[in-house]
Amino acid sequence: MASLTSIDVSYNQLEGPLPNIKAFQEAPFEAFKGNKGLCGNATGLKTCLTKLNNGDVEKKGKKVMLLTVLLVFGILFLLLMVLGILMAFRKKVRNTKNKPSRVNHDNVFAIWSYDGKMVYENIIEVTENFNAKYCVGEGGYGTVYRADLPNGQVVAVKKLHAALDDDWANLKGFTSEIHALIEIRHHNIVKLYGYCSHPRHSFLVYEFLEGGSLEKVLSTDDDIVVFDWIKRVNTVKGVANALSYMHHDCFQPIIHRDISSKNVLFDLEYVAHISDFGTARFMNLNSSNWTSFAGTFGYAAPELAYTMAVDEKCDVYSFGVLALEVIMGKHPCDLISSLSSSSSSSSTSTATAQEIFLKDVLDQRLLPPRNQVAEQIVVVAKLAFSCLHTTPQPRPTMQQVATILLKQRPTLQNQFYTITLGQLFDINCSSS
Repeated sequence: MASLTSIDVSYNQLEGPLPNIKAFQEAPFEAFKGNKGLCGNATGLKTCLTKLNNGDVEKKGKKVMLLTVLLVFGILFLLLMVLGILMAFRKKVRNTKNKPSRVNHDNVFAIWSYDGKMVYENIIEVTENFNAKYCVGEGGYGTVYRADLPNGQVVAVKKLHAALDDDWANLKGFTSEIHALIEIRHHNIVKLYGYCSHPRHSFLVYEFLEGGSLEKVLSTDDDIVVFDWIKRVNTVKGVANALSYMHHDCFQPIIHRDISSKNVLFDLEYVAHISDFGTARFMNLNSSNWTSFAGTFGYAAPELAYTMAVDEKCDVYSFGVLALEVIMGKHPCDLISSLSSSSSSSSTSTATAQEIFLKDVLDQRLLPPRNQVAEQIVVVAKLAFSCLHTTPQPRPTMQQVATILLKQRPTLQNQFYTITLGQLFDINCSSS
């Protein structure tokens, strides 16, 4: 059609736009007569404005619809993002509220890696509201229960007695100290997982040690053969290491104040752990440390009878009693009473001490120790006596005790069968 020079499409009932070529643009009007509705850029014909406008409107409508759809989807996407952020924020706030980070809250439970409210409810449930059948021990400040949590972990729950529950002033100070005690990390100290201070129940949560207490092991004949001399020496070493850590390695020294056989617990390997820090106190090095009496009679230092000023030497005395109890298999109250005046000028008591052989006061349910084990028993006995001075100043520090036990260099070697308590006590009294 580009080579056309003239056309005549009249009376053909044609409609629509003319082709945009020269022959159609220069054709006369008569060439287009008799058609329905031709349009275009030719003489006598209308331009195709209407058709063109409709096409533009259609294209524009499609664009508007596309933009509208994109806008709607964009708004929905943003709303979903905002909703997700809000939900995450609310969850974080809820978890933060469940974390008991303040001691002065009435419903506080602080425990590592757990939701406090959930664990509180779990403990109430698994112990059947502290049913007696779950009780594994009882002390002056509370009753201890075994709690098998739903996640498989077993913990020891020490529920404070009702009298302490009602004393909120003491409980507030008690829980503030627990917060600091949670920071203690030593393999011979029971891990304190957390605590609960609640109007219904107040309790402590510890790791559970299935070996039981030293008191229980020494009183059960079936355990005695297993609890041999080596394990006993290691028990004394473990307690000494723990007390040395508390007295000398903590940022603020801690006095336990209740070292006794009921507060030394064993795991299944008979590794000793000091427990029950309910009476523990932080020692202020810059002032006197006055407190009410706390501890167990028979283990408490004699100076507590006439003064309430305590220091770490109170724990040292209790350790001496405990060390003798470990090697004797029973509490040494009678022996301590009979030897308490051996350092004085009393010839009668000195003679009595000289007549008692160390081998005769040891636990007779076991065969006598031999060789190096016997020498270590001598060291334990000597250190125990050095800790039992009636006055605090001559007693060694727990750091000194732990160091001597670690070195295991007895001064009286190969004399186990002939050494007397008087000899040990005399060496103790004359040593610096």
